[in-house]
Amino acid sequence: MIIDQTFAKEIALDLLDINAVILRPNDPFTWSSGWNSPIYCDNRLTMRYPKIRKKIAKKLVEFISQKYPDVEVITGTATAGIPHAAWVAENMDKPMSYVRAKAKAYGLGNQIEGGIQKEETTIVIEDLISTGGSAISVVEALQFIGAEIEAVLSIFTYGFDKANKRFKKVGVPMFTLTDYATLIDVASKNDYVNESDLETLAEWRKTPETWPN
Repeated sequence: MIIDQTFAKEIALDLLDINAVILRPNDPFTWSSGWNSPIYCDNRLTMRYPKIRKKIAKKLVEFISQKYPDVEVITGTATAGIPHAAWVAENMDKPMSYVRAKAKAYGLGNQIEGGIQKEETTIVIEDLISTGGSAISVVEALQFIGAEIEAVLSIFTYGFDKANKRFKKVGVPMFTLTDYATLIDVASKNDYVNESDLETLAEWRKTPETWPN
C-alpha cells in the first residue's frame, strides 16, 4: 500500500532523476534471478543525495509516528535498508537493529545485530521489494526470537502478487513510498520513456518470470 499518493509521484521522479531507477524496455537487464527486465532499481544511490535521503527519512518518520507511535525499535534489512533505518531511528530517537542475510560464521554467530529483544515491537525498513524474499527472511528471523513486527516499509516495490501473498501469509502489512505503476506513469509524463514503450512495460509486469516470451 502506498503511504502518500502525492509523495509517491514526487519520489518516483527523484529516483528517475538520479538514475536510481533506469528503464530500458528495448535493451533489458538480466537480474540475478535470471529474469529479463526492462527496469533496474538501485536505491543505494539515494545515499549520495542528502536532500533525497532526508526526504525519504522524513516521510517514513511521519508515517511511523502517525500509525505506529509506540514502536520500540527500527530494524533495517542488510545491507541497503540499514542506512535508511539508521536515519529514521536517529530522527525518532529509537533503538536500531539490523538483520543479516544469514548468521555470522564466527564470533557470537549473530544474525540480528543491535539488540532487539523478545516481545519488543519493530518496524522493518527495506529499500526495495521485488518477490519479497529478503524482507520475509528478516521478518521470520525477528519472529523466531519473539519480536513483534508491526510492518515492513519500503522505498519502492514492483507490486508482484508473489510478494503480496508472502506478506499476507506471515501476517505483516507492507507499505511503500512508491511503486512500479506510479513510476511508469511519472516516467511517461516526464519523457523518460516513449508512449510506445508503455505496453511493453505493462506486459513485463504481468509475467516477469517469462518475459519477453
